Amino acid sequence: MSRHGDISSSDDTVGVCVFQYPMPRLHTTEEVIDNAKKICEIVKGVKTGLPGMDLIVFPEYSTMGESGLRQNRIMYDRQEMFDTACAIPGDLTEMFGAACKEAGVWGVFSLTGEQHEEHPKKNPYNTLVLINDEGEIVQKYRKILPWTPVEGWTPGGTTFVTEGPKGMKVSLIICDDGNYPEIWRDCAMKGAELIIRPQGYMYPAKDQQVQVSKTMAWCNQVYVAVANASGFDGVYTYFGHSAIIGSDGRTLGECGTEDNGIQYAQLSISQIRDARANDQSQNQLFKLTHRGYTGVYANGDGDKGVAECPFDWYKTWVTNPKLAQEMSETVTRRTIGVACCPVSGIPPPEEEDELLELTNELNLE
Repeated sequence: MSRHGDISSSDDTVGVCVFQYPMPRLHTTEEVIDNAKKICEIVKGVKTGLPGMDLIVFPEYSTMGESGLRQNRIMYDRQEMFDTACAIPGDLTEMFGAACKEAGVWGVFSLTGEQHEEHPKKNPYNTLVLINDEGEIVQKYRKILPWTPVEGWTPGGTTFVTEGPKGMKVSLIICDDGNYPEIWRDCAMKGAELIIRPQGYMYPAKDQQVQVSKTMAWCNQVYVAVANASGFDGVYTYFGHSAIIGSDGRTLGECGTEDNGIQYAQLSISQIRDARANDQSQNQLFKLTHRGYTGVYANGDGDKGVAECPFDWYKTWVTNPKLAQEMSETVTRRTIGVACCPVSGIPPPEEEDELLELTNELNLE
């Protein structure tokens, strides 16, 4: 049984800790290294206090800070982003690997950013690494859906599933990724039992972000571990509320807004596998690809239900991405810029585009 409140774990449970690290402002590689040393000490210290801990998760931006986040120069320095961008593997991952090996735990660490293959000609990636208790990188995930229009990271291209501590299957996503139901379903259908969502999320979106992680846990029969930042960095206030969520969408433990907050829970391996195998009315992962199996069987048409995808837009997205993009623009807008609220670094729409947008709005009304 998954549970909360103790410091232990068992052969059937993975002890997961989310650490609510205050958002740092760092300007040089030396400052980043010093900050990483602090994180390494936290890994070892928390393991002392939570002897059952198998995995510790840190927030997005916790290692390298916000110097590179607002690449459209909202009080942040774009050059610092390139100057502090790191290679993976590299010095930082070696430090984290050594800490994980010494403590005998797995860890998820944020690297913002990871040098692009064409560094410094192109913007870095926003990357997470999952490091095992031998100090090895076993998953590297690049954020697929950067928080546009503000974040300027080069987007990643796929999700991954890795056998994690005690055999639990783990996927990584980052912050704004979690606002898209597609990424959760992709991870879950690939076999993820725990989806880890480090984030650097700020007000005013607290209620929505707390809600979406719980909802996606329920919809995908998956454990969720959210590690969010806290504090104020001169531009944004980060709301914390790091949490560990059960596969039924109910919260096992949740921080408040405090700096250096910790939540810890034991996630049962057998419980989630039993639920996926034996639950019926709310087994979304099974029912989605066995649509209407009760009626199909009663009709004498087999015991598998309907396997085909019924959703036209998803079919279009796979077979004709440009057309899918046009469909999106029909119900939203054609340009990345918005005339009524310009964002630095994003081109404003041309007058012709604005006229087309107005026409589109009138047609929709």
